[in-house]
Amino acid sequence: MRLNTGYETRKARIDMISLMDVVFLVLIFFVYSTFSMSVHRALKVSLPSAKGAAERGEAIMITVTADDELHLNKQPMPMDEIIPATLALWEQQGQPVLISADRSASLGVGIELLGKLKDSGIGRIAFQVAESEQPGLRKEASGREENN
Repeated sequence: MRLNTGYETRKARIDMISLMDVVFLVLIFFVYSTFSMSVHRALKVSLPSAKGAAERGEAIMITVTADDELHLNKQPMPMDEIIPATLALWEQQGQPVLISADRSASLGVGIELLGKLKDSGIGRIAFQVAESEQPGLRKEASGREENN
C-alpha cells in the first residue's frame, strides 16, 4: 500500500540565501587578505617629508642609504651597474621607478641618479617621501616626476 504524501512530485531545491551568505563571506575574506598583502621591496630608510601624490601598485625600488649606497630591489649595486639594470627591469615590467632615499643621504647622489635614469629613457620616476599631515603623524607618499 502506497500513501500519497505530496512530496513525491516536488523537486529538490537548493536554499540560495545560505549559499549567498557563504559566497559573500569568502569574497570579504579575499578582499581583506589582498589589502594586507602589501609588498615593499626597499630597505628601511628615514624618508624626508614633502607633499606628493600617492603612488599605487608595484614599483621598481631604488634605495639610497644614509651612507650613499645604492640598492635595486634590496640588492646592492654601484651607480654604473644600477642604471642599465633598472632600465632592463623597466623595459621588461613597465612599472614606475621609485627612489627611496634616506633623509641623511647626499643630495648629489639622488640628483645624479635621477639625471642618469632620465637620460637612459625611463619614463616614470618618483621620489618616495613621508608626508606630514599633523605633527607626529606621517604617511608615505611619492612626488611623481615624469619624463617630458
